[in-house]
Amino acid sequence: MPTFKDKLKLKWDENKFVCVGLDSSDFSLLQKVVDQTYDYVSSYKINSAFFEEEGVKGLENLKKIIQYIKENYPDIPVILDAKRGDIGNTNEAYASAIFDDLGADGVTVHPYLGKESLTPFLKRADKGIFILARTSNPGAGEFQDLEVEGKPLYQVVAQHVKDWDENGNLGVVVGATYPEELKAVREIVGDMPILVPGIGAQGGDLEAVLKNGLDSNQQGLLIASSRGIIFAEDPKKAAEDLHNQIKEILKNV
Repeated sequence: MPTFKDKLKLKWDENKFVCVGLDSSDFSLLQKVVDQTYDYVSSYKINSAFFEEEGVKGLENLKKIIQYIKENYPDIPVILDAKRGDIGNTNEAYASAIFDDLGADGVTVHPYLGKESLTPFLKRADKGIFILARTSNPGAGEFQDLEVEGKPLYQVVAQHVKDWDENGNLGVVVGATYPEELKAVREIVGDMPILVPGIGAQGGDLEAVLKNGLDSNQQGLLIASSRGIIFAEDPKKAAEDLHNQIKEILKNV
């Protein structure tokens, strides 16, 4: 079975970098979006919060949309944006639920409790584990910019993630709204995948993201857009437009 990274690499080789954020619990809407955008994406990122909000019905729809993508577009990896982070045995339960029951290919997690607590995720060598480093929200710097031995904390986190990557399955999350920080993280993590939310509604600069975030192979990015695609009048055109904008910028990078 291909790993998360295998699937992602194939998409990058096709010059596909768009990660569509499925930020809704409306299964019919998301099914339509997936069917219209699959030709232009590297991956789908599903935010679990919108489904959890709906209770049991929402969790059923979460499982349905993941299964729908896996059955109809098995070459496209699915990341569950769950931002999990807890002590080890709790993370064992989270990892089992996300990967074994729901069937996701990747997940976002918090680093705050350290490597030991994240072991249930890190050991899943066939999955993609994206660890928060420099997030896209306006208040991100409250902790992430604190200096630790002369470096901002987000850079320390990035270095730890690089050191933890024994199975070659880790990545980091860096917001598109912080391109200079993205550049610093890329220099630390090398060719590790970087998930970049914040393009579109949050106002991230696409050209700056590409110039600062590409790896040594001119790949390495999952550029996430959610509301700008799924709630567009024509989701297919919105995804195609973003895909084409990326291709055009890449010609000059």
